[in-house]
Formats: sequence, C-alpha cells, structure tokens
Amino acid sequence: MAVTDDILATYRGPRRMARRLLAGERHEGRALAYLLAALIVAYVALWPAISRQDVLAGPDGPPMTQRMVAAMLGSLTLLPLFYGLAALSRIVAGAFGGRGSYFAARIVLFWAFLAATPLMLLGGLLAGLAGPGPGLLAVNLLTFAVFVWFWLSGLAVAEREGVA
Repeated sequence: MAVTDDILATYRGPRRMARRLLAGERHEGRALAYLLAALIVAYVALWPAISRQDVLAGPDGPPMTQRMVAAMLGSLTLLPLFYGLAALSRIVAGAFGGRGSYFAARIVLFWAFLAATPLMLLGGLLAGLAGPGPGLLAVNLLTFAVFVWFWLSGLAVAEREGVA
C-alpha cells in the first residue's frame, strides 16, 4: 500500500494499522524513513508561516533564506528527541507490565508523527494565511490530540500483544 493509503487507514483504525505496521519487516531503516518523512513534511508545513513572517517583517527583518535554514535545523534537532521519547515510552510501558520492544515503540511513535502530518499541513496553511488566532490554536490542538491518539493506540497494541 502507498503511504498515503496507510495514513488514511490510520485515521479509520489506528490499532488495526499499528498491527499491520508491527507485522511488517523489522529493520531500523523503515523506522528512520517514517521519522525522516514526517520531519520533512512538518518542515514543509512551516513554509507558509515563514513566508508570512518574512512579508510582515519587511526589508528590516532577517532574510527568508535564514528563516528557512533555521526552521530546517530546528526540525532536524527533533530527530534524537523522538528516539529518546520512544525509548522512554518503552521503559514506562515495561514498568507497567508491557511486553513490547524498543523497535515497536519507535515504529508506532514515528508512524503516529507521520500520520498526523496532514493536519500539520493544514495548520501551516492556516498559519500562513490567517496568522495566529483561535483557528490556528484549534487546529494545533487537534493535531496534537490526533498524534497522541495514534501513538497511544499503537503503543497499546505493541505493549499488550508483546510485538517484538
């Protein structure tokens, strides 16, 4: 299946999709590909807001290129943080009797992030067109809630079923 089809399937049934992902080929390249793809899309979602900032700052503000590079570097700094968050979630789940693996914790976290990126793109578009406000806050809260829903659903599958 295409990644976009899998993302849509995640919105329909995150646990079912988590089972499918965890039954797939087990290698770190797949987990890293999910995380990198999610970081790239999240970076692209920042572009409209960066463009808006550049227009509003006028010629006195930093150049657009500098803003874009700073956003890219900021996105890349999230890479080790996601690995740490996955490890922490596995440790906490293990303390409560979870039977999963560190790999399964990474797959479900990275996939949850990738599956939430369509909402990030919507938030980025809203940030670029309307700027800060209640609408953007609502979309950002919805994005975070969906991400947590996907992540915890996948983590429950990984830890309850003891997926290695």
